[in-house]
Amino acid sequence: MTAPSAVAEVVVIGGGQAGLAAGYYLRRAGADFVILDAQEAAGGAWRHAWPSLRLFSPAQYSSLPGRMMPIPADGGYPDAAHVVAYLTDYERRYRLPVVRPAAVRAVRRAADGLVVESSAGTWRARVVVSATGTWWRPYIPHCRGMRDFRGEHLHTAGYRGPEPFRGRRVVIVGGGNSAAQILAEVSQVAHTTWVASRPPRLLPDEVDGRALFALATRRHQAIARGESPVSIGELGDIVAVPPVREARDRGVLKAEPMFSAITPEGVVWADGSTAPCDVIVWCTGFRPALGHLAPLRLRGSDGLIATDGTRARGEPRLHLLGYGDWTGPASATLIGAGRTARHLVAEITG
Repeated sequence: MTAPSAVAEVVVIGGGQAGLAAGYYLRRAGADFVILDAQEAAGGAWRHAWPSLRLFSPAQYSSLPGRMMPIPADGGYPDAAHVVAYLTDYERRYRLPVVRPAAVRAVRRAADGLVVESSAGTWRARVVVSATGTWWRPYIPHCRGMRDFRGEHLHTAGYRGPEPFRGRRVVIVGGGNSAAQILAEVSQVAHTTWVASRPPRLLPDEVDGRALFALATRRHQAIARGESPVSIGELGDIVAVPPVREARDRGVLKAEPMFSAITPEGVVWADGSTAPCDVIVWCTGFRPALGHLAPLRLRGSDGLIATDGTRARGEPRLHLLGYGDWTGPASATLIGAGRTARHLVAEITG
């Protein structure tokens, strides 16, 4: 093993929203820490999102601790570029010690801590906080015949805007927010077919990320008390941001059942009906980016790492932040990451 090139009390892996939130509280606690980020510049996964992607909450409800996100010029829901600018300013304002590009290859156990191996060197740490998120592991479910398709497969992670689809036949797969937002704009330039495994449900216009975060918090508290939690899905699936409302008013938000197979020319349903298409856009989510933690052998059969709060049960020197509700209520959101980071840092520095 390469000799450690540096030592830090805490090494945070990932310089996106969750990593920066952890950095804010570590700075306040006076901890010796470093943030290793694989990206070339600030902004995390938001640097790679399609330009028109909108947050589900207004700016004042989408902020990291200590610094309110500025309200966009149009007064609406912030887009991806607005979030990148905010995260860039946040990192600079709090002088967070981010090393980039530093792609972490492995985290290994040592007698007195954990060793973090990266493209920018090796660090020895008392505690490691993994905050790499999910964007880097797009998920496409297997479907019969998909390799025979003569058209193009595209995941949400590779989508950049509607113009490449102009005049083409596009099938959009998925029943969540990404599918609805992409459908809203692609349907203006292409012939679209929306399919989902169950009928998607639009949330009431007055419900956005604020209500969803509050529900996620109550759900987490109910689980901690041993009670049956309320499902977030009971409210609905899709936040009605303005582009989605416009698509709804055009009558576009009508989803077909999931197809049963893919043919060279398109898709086919169980009843034999078909839809020819040129592109299938898979808005089917992501999986946690945990490959760097493989040497610790902590993942269960579900692909996740068992945690108590944010602390890994099988390795108490490791914490996970920002991957979803299993690492803190709504911790994959801007506001949720901040609140979870506060408790995490209090635990490791207390």
